[in-house]
Amino acid sequence: MAQSSGFWDKIAEKYSKEAIADEASYEKKLSVTREYFKPEMEVLEIGCGTGSTALLHAPYVKHIRAIDFSEKMIAIAQGKAADQNIENVTFEQSTIDDLDEANQSLDMVLGLSVLHLLKDKEGAIAKVYKMLQPGGLFVSSTACLGDSMPWFKIVALVGGIVRPLGLFPRVKVFTVDNLVGSLTQAGFAIDYQWQPSKEKAVFIVAKKPE
Repeated sequence: MAQSSGFWDKIAEKYSKEAIADEASYEKKLSVTREYFKPEMEVLEIGCGTGSTALLHAPYVKHIRAIDFSEKMIAIAQGKAADQNIENVTFEQSTIDDLDEANQSLDMVLGLSVLHLLKDKEGAIAKVYKMLQPGGLFVSSTACLGDSMPWFKIVALVGGIVRPLGLFPRVKVFTVDNLVGSLTQAGFAIDYQWQPSKEKAVFIVAKKPE
């Protein structure tokens, strides 16, 4: 874990201070997600970064378990929660591969800006499906670079060379259709899908059948 998280550990402090690139789209995603929330919900967020989204959602659900593989990102998130006196969000350094959540134990999983960074997207989606209760929701926002920047495959290849030095994160290149296919093949039904433009991340709410 330590080797693969090197890039994110290095940028954690700067990342936590950066303004949101597309505030309007971010606010819409927050709003849509909250339409699905219920006060008794148990939520997991994978790839939570420095915790901003989890903390914004905290008042609407019972509990959020938020994980990230970057130790420094988690430390910043824990500091934010303490500063804001938010007690129903638990931040942990972990990966989805290491998670010990019981099957059918969660009401919702958030995977925001993370699926394109995973080595095994299909494996992660399958694990999320198992962790969700019938009727549970997987909310994701994903950069599908295969639609907007096919040349990024070359950049990703270069990243494979310099990644061990912590200079470049792993990035997977796929299309929106490929992502939707991965979700539906895992058993999900697409309940909501929105993309502000071809160059922007696609936001999807996928539902596990009841």
